[in-house]
Amino acid sequence: MFRSDLLKGKKILVTGGGTGLGKTMATRFMELGAEVAICGRRKAVLDETAAELAEATGGRISTHAVDIRVPQAVEEMIAEIWASGPLDGLVNNAAGNFLSRTEDLSARAFDAIAGIVLHGTFYVTSACGRRWLAEGRKASVLSILTTWVWTGSPYTVPSAMSKAGVAAMTQSLAVEWGPRGIRCNAIAPGPFPTEGAWERLRIGGRKAESKDDYATNPMRRAGEQRELGNFAAFLMADECAYINGEVIAMDGGAWLNNAGNYARLWSLGDDDWKRMREQVQSQNVKDKSQRSV
Repeated sequence: MFRSDLLKGKKILVTGGGTGLGKTMATRFMELGAEVAICGRRKAVLDETAAELAEATGGRISTHAVDIRVPQAVEEMIAEIWASGPLDGLVNNAAGNFLSRTEDLSARAFDAIAGIVLHGTFYVTSACGRRWLAEGRKASVLSILTTWVWTGSPYTVPSAMSKAGVAAMTQSLAVEWGPRGIRCNAIAPGPFPTEGAWERLRIGGRKAESKDDYATNPMRRAGEQRELGNFAAFLMADECAYINGEVIAMDGGAWLNNAGNYARLWSLGDDDWKRMREQVQSQNVKDKSQRSV
């Protein structure tokens, strides 16, 4: 299924590609012959990842430091990428999230998530799409969502709202751009543990996994990152060119059993939420210090 030249000749941009699932997908694309561009806000992290992947796969990779919440910065990045050859694919992976009671959210906190997930995803997709359409080029857009796009998710309202917007964009553009050779799909993953997400979303500040985390998952486990990388490669391949406008769950069947959201946090009290805010703030300080390196 995954022959070594499956994506040969393709050039794919992965947003948020320096770490986590973005890095996993970039790795798999390169293993299958694609040239990859990765972007994110932390230049040092991107360069470290690029060196690692180039050595491991022997493939070509470029890095682009950008804040996708800024439309002009996105335009400049896409123009820079196009200068060395057009893209054939885009993976909208960049995201942000944290747990909070909605009544505790400030407008700034909401905008921090919506700016990346909703606005940033549209800016990058639009910048690529306009170029593809002008050039009459076929391409594929893959967005990474969550199963909350069908169920909503209490305590992660900014993310749930923004991801639902990206799901609507995926289905809308699949119809609008499909006749012109651009297909749009999305994966809605369940739990695929990554350091950045888990620091913000681990309930009660726990660091270690517990068997209770997956008690309601029919597969009784979290997803393995390589599984997601394989699925992303499958959807980006020309052999699957008739798949368009789909949002496909990859969560072991969890959302069918319990919606896969954070409704179970009903039982937390004020002190619990205080500790969780402190956890998120601590991770934000850590990320800020890394970006300054």
